[in-house]
Amino acid sequence: MRRDEQFRQLQILDSCGADTVERFWQSGKMMTLPKGQLCIRAREETPNIFFILEGKVQIYNLTGCGKKKILFVLGRGHIANESLLERSGSVFCETMEPCLLYALRQRVLLELMEKDFQLTKELLYYQEKKIWRLEHQLKNTVGSIYLERKLAAKLLKLARDFGVPTEQGRMIDVELSITFLSDFLGVPRETTSRVCRKLTDYGLIIMNKKKICLPDTERMISFYKTGVLPDKLSS
Repeated sequence: MRRDEQFRQLQILDSCGADTVERFWQSGKMMTLPKGQLCIRAREETPNIFFILEGKVQIYNLTGCGKKKILFVLGRGHIANESLLERSGSVFCETMEPCLLYALRQRVLLELMEKDFQLTKELLYYQEKKIWRLEHQLKNTVGSIYLERKLAAKLLKLARDFGVPTEQGRMIDVELSITFLSDFLGVPRETTSRVCRKLTDYGLIIMNKKKICLPDTERMISFYKTGVLPDKLSS
């Protein structure tokens, strides 16, 4: 991808002034990170705000017993940091594949926000959407929703963000191991494996090694909302 194409990955800059955009790209640095690299550690200060230009990262924290709980999978155009104001937070950011990040000093971003209110608005809007996503995930985490529907909801979100059309359906272009999915659901691997088998038996997903394909997203949406397969509803 050419440099100018990389720059266009950040929609937060679309409505900003030319001076803001120029200083934004002149004040930071590109970082190429391998798969499995931690760029943010909980409770450790980092002076940089990381903007994702290429690749995918997982944002997670640790439970009281030290188990990973994945909160987000973020791709191009997103911001890896939990907060734009605090230099340390409660989450980790780890690359899921080779990534290209743009690191900008927090103090520089705050200076740009002071001078260009449009940038401030865009960043506030971005953070609001992230909070909404977290609230939506919490709603799908309560005990009143079966694990099959909870996994269906998470797979639908990943398919919307990272899905690519194939002959089998919409394939999620993210490596989704049973361990990763168990961290995403917050349940043991054995339980996750059983849930995946159920969705496979229902014909809602096709699992091929670490890739998952959704043959019929509308059927998956119906199952997520009702807990019943569409063909069962009509019978």
